[in-house]
Amino acid sequence: LSHVKYVKNEFWMNPYLELEAKLDKPSVVHYICYKKTEDYFTLWLNLELLVPVAIDCWIDNMRLLYNHSTHLTEAPPGVDVRVPGFGQTYSLEYLDPSKRSVGMYYFTIVQALVDWGYTRDDDVRGAPYDWRKAPNENKEYFLRLQQMIEEMANKAGGPVVLIAHSMGNMYTLYFLNHQTQAWKDRYIKAYVSLGPPWAGVAKTLRVMATGDNNRIPVISPLKIRTQQRTAVSTVWLFPYAHTWPKDMVLVSTPNTSYTVQDYQRFFRDINYEDGWAMRQDTEPLVSALQPPGVPVHCLYGSGIPTPQGYNYTNFPDVDPTVINGDGDGTVNLLSATQCKRWMGQQKQPVNMFELPGNEHVAMLLNITTVNYIKKVLFSP
Repeated sequence: LSHVKYVKNEFWMNPYLELEAKLDKPSVVHYICYKKTEDYFTLWLNLELLVPVAIDCWIDNMRLLYNHSTHLTEAPPGVDVRVPGFGQTYSLEYLDPSKRSVGMYYFTIVQALVDWGYTRDDDVRGAPYDWRKAPNENKEYFLRLQQMIEEMANKAGGPVVLIAHSMGNMYTLYFLNHQTQAWKDRYIKAYVSLGPPWAGVAKTLRVMATGDNNRIPVISPLKIRTQQRTAVSTVWLFPYAHTWPKDMVLVSTPNTSYTVQDYQRFFRDINYEDGWAMRQDTEPLVSALQPPGVPVHCLYGSGIPTPQGYNYTNFPDVDPTVINGDGDGTVNLLSATQCKRWMGQQKQPVNMFELPGNEHVAMLLNITTVNYIKKVLFSP
């Protein structure tokens, strides 16, 4: 199978993809909020739900409740959230089902594949997941993922090329680390990693402390923080001590500072101690950065001012001063380049490819990335 020349299999795993919800709630936070719906509706990304007042309904439906006994999160009573489009591409091509250009995600790459002779939902497929959660909470997803890969490879008569972006890379690594080498040799041709946050990202601390409105002016960071803090994946992507200097200050205030060694105190000081429990649950999942055991192509952006620290005058309820370093605007360069540690740790090749001036999401839209993917797909 490793000698098949043209393999037409592909799929992606990405964060912040579409989520749908169906409601049958015992109560609501505002009289304008729906208490019960007959069908599923788009919960994320739905810009109409992010306007003032309506956002209160959205937050109440999007938030997760952490269970200290099971170490898992669950939706609020009466909220059923599902991930649409597994095995298809539509929910990955645009973040917003209305297909507004602002929500364009994988469309450029998928359309290029179609132009090369691939077919949507057949030999190019998607594997979206609930991005609010970490892999330990998505076990059923990985079983479906394994089954889909095997079906695609068997149909094509050759192994699959994986492509992942952002946190999807952490999911992909977790998945590959839980497969046997014999399985990977049979079913995986190569793995293309786009904008990987292998060592976490510094901006997650701001999300937890102050909230992040993603530059949407009508949304208050402090209001959306209520929901953002409950997403286990945010805590999972806190910077890791295996890469970040232990004395590098990530957050400073007039009275103290926080490094990768101070997370327990950080969560106590922002009055969100569930966050510390979540970090303890998720930190071991891929912290060893065990080699994936497949050929890797690591593409990463650089040269864009990227938050690497925050200075607060009033912690944590006032926006901080941002201290920038190098990266793609979201993922810090020292995190994205950790693929290089696998050189010599696995027999399969590890290729590093820098994309100067490429922003975290924009790297999915440019011709350089598309051409690189084509080269991987059609190589012997």
